[in-house]
Amino acid sequence: MKKIVWWSIGVFLVYGGCIWVYLFYISDTSIPQSLKGTSVDPATFMNARELMLTEKYSKIRDALFFIRIPYEWLGFILILVLGVSKKVNKWSKDVSRFSLLQTAIYVFWLSVLLLIYSFPMDWISYKLSKAYHITTQPFQGWMKDLFTDFWVNYATMFLVIAVLYAFIRKFSKRWWLYAWIVSIPFTLFLTFIQPVVIDPLYNDFYPLKNKELETKILHLADEAHIPAKHVYEVNMSEKTNSLNAYVTGIGSNSRIVLWDTTLNKLTEREILFIMAHEMGHYVKKHIYVGIASALVLSIVGLWLTKHLARFVIKRWGKALKITSLSDLNSLPLILLIFSILTFAVSPLTNMQSRHHELQSDTYAMDLTGDKQAAIKTFQDLTKSGLSQVNPPYLVKIFRYGHPTILERISFVEKYERNE
Repeated sequence: MKKIVWWSIGVFLVYGGCIWVYLFYISDTSIPQSLKGTSVDPATFMNARELMLTEKYSKIRDALFFIRIPYEWLGFILILVLGVSKKVNKWSKDVSRFSLLQTAIYVFWLSVLLLIYSFPMDWISYKLSKAYHITTQPFQGWMKDLFTDFWVNYATMFLVIAVLYAFIRKFSKRWWLYAWIVSIPFTLFLTFIQPVVIDPLYNDFYPLKNKELETKILHLADEAHIPAKHVYEVNMSEKTNSLNAYVTGIGSNSRIVLWDTTLNKLTEREILFIMAHEMGHYVKKHIYVGIASALVLSIVGLWLTKHLARFVIKRWGKALKITSLSDLNSLPLILLIFSILTFAVSPLTNMQSRHHELQSDTYAMDLTGDKQAAIKTFQDLTKSGLSQVNPPYLVKIFRYGHPTILERISFVEKYERNE
């Protein structure tokens, strides 16, 4: 047991050191010499202080991202090896003889433990964002969102785990297939209710107040054959200085949403370009493509989880305090494997997302033809989020669901409208 703990901690520390050296001493974030002085060059639209803050903030934020993931894995390992999962499972059985209630109790206390374990990383990320004036949210509001997250995740996790372990116990060989089949309507249901049930738990949404701007946006939507009746804005200025807009939901609950920071800081032409971009996601049906891709990956992930969990239990089950996958205390192992697989496939999912974003940029340029607004929008997004124009390669493939700003501005500069 001690060997696994110390080995895991040692690997985590070595990994963290390697990431730090890569981000702060090896990676090159400068732009090609041929692009110096162009609209891509951050020195042309950011002052010296902004350039310095961007480099410092981006490197620390990226380091936290890469460190946080194995930190989470280490937590799962410690919960198993130290027997915490086994004890919580035993206690839940002592409290109730009903399987569903046992699951509710176990998932609750596991969620509490993971919340406590992850809190230092959450707090460091919050303080970093606050120090660099990305986050404007007071500590009380941040804590409120943290606990809202906890209860939303707990409710979702309880339902998923209750069904998953029911299948594992009843269908030892094909539980992964039945779990995947049930996940299809569940995923569609969550995507459908998210804009009207889940998102309002965190922020206030309302129809766009600027009716003149809304008319212009709806005119763009009409040109794109999008049956939109409203554009929504959300009060994100209470939490951040960043800019954003997005498409969410499916069916009758589909929404195009603008952050109020975007409305307050960008010009009308820039906002119309952003809206055209978001409409591109709708027209290209990226939400549905994303759901389909996630379902394909999830069936592979569940199949791999079954075989990997069986191998781990057979090889290290005694050290991890797991005798069978059907025991609820094996849940941290399942979460660990799924988290590792998700991270491993993230370069692929990010690549697909960047392709979708490029398609939407193309659509926005086809619809508006406004190069100046597009370039200024990307420059403003960079400044508001203190984002690097040309991030390190590993950061791009593991973190970026959008093309880099260098790629997006370069695309717009070379764009020729196809009439």
